[in-house]
Amino acid sequence: MPEDYSGQDLRGRDFSGQDLIGANLSGANLTGANLRGANLWGADLRGADLHSADLTRANLARANLSRANLSGADLTGALLARANLARANLSGADLTGALLARANLARADLSGANLWHANLSGADLGGANLYRANLSGADLWGANLYRANLSGADLFNANLTGADLFKANLWHANLTRADFTNANLTNAFRRPGISRADMEGVEGLDTVTGLVD
Repeated sequence: MPEDYSGQDLRGRDFSGQDLIGANLSGANLTGANLRGANLWGADLRGADLHSADLTRANLARANLSRANLSGADLTGALLARANLARANLSGADLTGALLARANLARADLSGANLWHANLSGADLGGANLYRANLSGADLWGANLYRANLSGADLFNANLTGADLFKANLWHANLTRADFTNANLTNAFRRPGISRADMEGVEGLDTVTGLVD
């Protein structure tokens, strides 16, 4: 049977490398906990407090982290494919090289998060707050960024091929060498249209939807 730690005070606990597949950690206080390399595949972490927790290289694939607090957490190299992070707080979190393919990040707070070279292909980032996030070299192929706030974000060399950025806010974002091939930029920047001059240095302009001349 999976472990049941729901609602428990687990602050600073050492779970490094442990097998917690399918564990119930919903509502648990894991502030500053060591979960480095832990296997949390399919675990229930709804509403859990993981502020400043160490989740380096942890396996959180298909885990439910909706409304969890992961602010300031270290998720370097973590596996979060198909995880549910809807409305989660990831502000200031380190997600360097993390795998977030097809993850649900709808309305999540990723402000100031480090997503350098993270894999977000096919992820749902609808309405997410990515203000001043580092997405340099990130893979956002086919991602849903509808109404996402990317103002001040660093998208240097990011792959946004086929991404949907309808009504996304890209104000003051760094788009240098980003690839927007077949992306939808209709009504982005919170204004009627983006001119090609706004997209200087960006790749794939000939295939972008929503640009004005």
